[in-house]
This record gives sequence, structure tokens and C-alpha cells, in this order.
Amino acid sequence: MLGKKVTDFTAEATGGPFKLSVHKGETVVLYFYPKDNTPGCTTEGAQFRDASKAFRKAGATIVGVSRDSLKSHEGFKAKMAFPFELIADPDEKLCQQFGVIKMKNMYGKQVRGIERSTFVIDGSGKLVREWRGVKVPGHVDEVLEFVKTL
Repeated sequence: MLGKKVTDFTAEATGGPFKLSVHKGETVVLYFYPKDNTPGCTTEGAQFRDASKAFRKAGATIVGVSRDSLKSHEGFKAKMAFPFELIADPDEKLCQQFGVIKMKNMYGKQVRGIERSTFVIDGSGKLVREWRGVKVPGHVDEVLEFVKTL
């Protein structure tokens, strides 16, 4: 997928439907996370929130994606004061498109879930960078540094 044009998509999001092609000419940072209101996801979202001005200055739009409902996202976004939209992907269409669904170990059980991943799509709609199996500490800074090089 890297270096290839990302297939346009429209998805339900806080603030109304999110359509990738509407963001032509901007860098889009699409980050997939397992679940609203869980410790790692809250920390990651807060770090993107705290760096959002720097991302905007670098010409980037941040969008979070998980399988949670729109209602859950709206509560999470409001509680955390996220200045960016969250996409609800309960049918896993976007998760499948980006290949982020994995079998994971949760308390000794195998569960199917989202592998924390971030994708950077450039202004022409091409996937220019991906991080998979992300560890939260330092990740947002790394993504920002990359975005500044575009």
C-alpha cells in the first residue's frame, strides 16, 4: 500500500461524514486505536490533541478511527476536548482497507481487535508512511516530525 493512492472513502464521523477526497491538498494523519476511554487510547488521543496546533501548522488534518459507535466517539471527543474528528467504523470497512484487524492477547485470551496504527496520506492522496503495532510513548512526536518533512 505504501506509495500507492489510497482508495477514497466516506465514513461516519463526529462533525458529520468524513470523505478523504475532500482533504485533497492536505496531509491526513489517520490513526487507528482499539477503544474509546481506555488508558492507552486516551493517552494517545491526548498527545495528538496537545500537538494538534503543530500538525495544523504543518498542513495536516488528524483523524482518529476505532470500531466504537458515533455516540461513544462524541462522548470521548467532548470529554477529552479533541480538536479533531473521530471516525466510527463498527462494520470495520476502514479497518479492512488498512489491514489493522489482528488477533491479540487480552488477559490470556485471543481476541480480534484493532492493532494501534497510524497512516500518513499526502495531499495527492498517496500513502506515504505507516506505523503498525504502535507504542504510545513518543509516537505522536515521531509522526509530527515526519509530517513536517512533507
